[in-house]
Amino acid sequence: MDSRFAAEAFAHEEQLLIPEWLLLKDGPVRGHAVVVSQGRFKAVGPTVALKMRFPDIATTELADTLLMPGFVDTHHHLTQSFGKSLVFGEPSEIFRRVWVPLEGCLNEEHLYLASKLSALEALRGGFTTVSDAGTRADASVGAIAKAATDAGLRCVLGLICNDLGGIKTPQRAEAIVERAEQHIARWESDRLIHPSLAISIPEAATDGMLTKISNLCAEAGCAFQTHVNEHLAAVERSIEQRKLRPIEHLHRVGALGPQALLAHATLVTPTEIKMLCDSGAAVSYNPVASAWKGNAVAPAHLMTTLGIRLGLGTDGTRSDGFRLLDYAEAAQRFAFGLGIGDSSCGGGWTWMEHATFHGAQALGLDSVTGEIAAGKDADFLLVDLNVPEMQPSWDLTWELVRLANRDQIMGVFVAGKLRLWQGWPVDWDAKLLMAQVAQVAKTVVAEAPITKLHGFASEHRFARTGS
Repeated sequence: MDSRFAAEAFAHEEQLLIPEWLLLKDGPVRGHAVVVSQGRFKAVGPTVALKMRFPDIATTELADTLLMPGFVDTHHHLTQSFGKSLVFGEPSEIFRRVWVPLEGCLNEEHLYLASKLSALEALRGGFTTVSDAGTRADASVGAIAKAATDAGLRCVLGLICNDLGGIKTPQRAEAIVERAEQHIARWESDRLIHPSLAISIPEAATDGMLTKISNLCAEAGCAFQTHVNEHLAAVERSIEQRKLRPIEHLHRVGALGPQALLAHATLVTPTEIKMLCDSGAAVSYNPVASAWKGNAVAPAHLMTTLGIRLGLGTDGTRSDGFRLLDYAEAAQRFAFGLGIGDSSCGGGWTWMEHATFHGAQALGLDSVTGEIAAGKDADFLLVDLNVPEMQPSWDLTWELVRLANRDQIMGVFVAGKLRLWQGWPVDWDAKLLMAQVAQVAKTVVAEAPITKLHGFASEHRFARTGS
């Protein structure tokens, strides 16, 4: 990557940025610029007009550069970074054998380190916003908020409110609701942390708790998160326990609505799809999770066509925004497009929108972030277009979906502040964090009662080949 401009060029409280390309909600345009002031986009429009309107502010020309919205990850597990590769090759429902045991061993220091590592990975992958689905650790989620804030990442912070299985320290329903209300009040006015409440899976809560927590989110205008219809085992467990599929169960107790953000929704019936349409619920489409451990792919293109709100999520698999775009389109093509001759499966623009504006919309943050527009927080990326992969350029949107790479991201800005430059933080020591994690993670993983069903690669190879 060349050094046509330096990080110091962005140290102004108010500045005019003039990229070669600007990615707006309706697509990429040339000859446009932005004014960033006090952490927000003050103005967006034709370069000539903005130069005349703001003749005296600092100006930076960004040749061969795309200025685009930061990616929005609508489903993440920030506290699971210590065990990333422990789940490779594992069959579904790894939360029972890996994640619950691992999170049960995390104290507040561990939560901070694991979450800050995840935040660093997210920023390196071009994500300026992530939605954390909650941790099962007993330690305070304040450690997650501090980690995200210290890293400079916008975070929708989930608080798990289960009152049935999967709880290390059970609580009375009244205590859970009180804690949920305090969580919302604590973070509702924060610049980077946005409160959310979560039930791990519908079967992990009583019907009364599902309804109460969903209603609290509706009243507060925040997201109610839960995992639904991800695996065959999950669907069958719901039918066995509640005589209903997960989405049907949520519908019956009145927990669906515009506040609901449903992770995965891969195994859905026509009836459940109609429930999503009618309720206004949002879905996090997690294509990498489907590829790595899922039983199916969410019919995301169909959901979009039917008007279901949809964002893209990593599920904590790999924080790489451009590769997520590629997987989002490719998974639809493999699962649905090939058999019917659909060669575009929504086109590149569909997945770019779901990775930015529609992702923010699914989280209820579209008034804050997700697009380059006046009044929105200045959450954006500077992407180097002067690379062989992007030349010659004929269709920039498609090229971003299928050809762009994480190493093209020069700068990552959240709330107008430069957080990463050429892949590394500008105001804190990422290498020190990595060294701390390397030591702590070994101890935590060794103590956690994790059960792997698939050996590490060398062990698996030996078992299959004898060498």
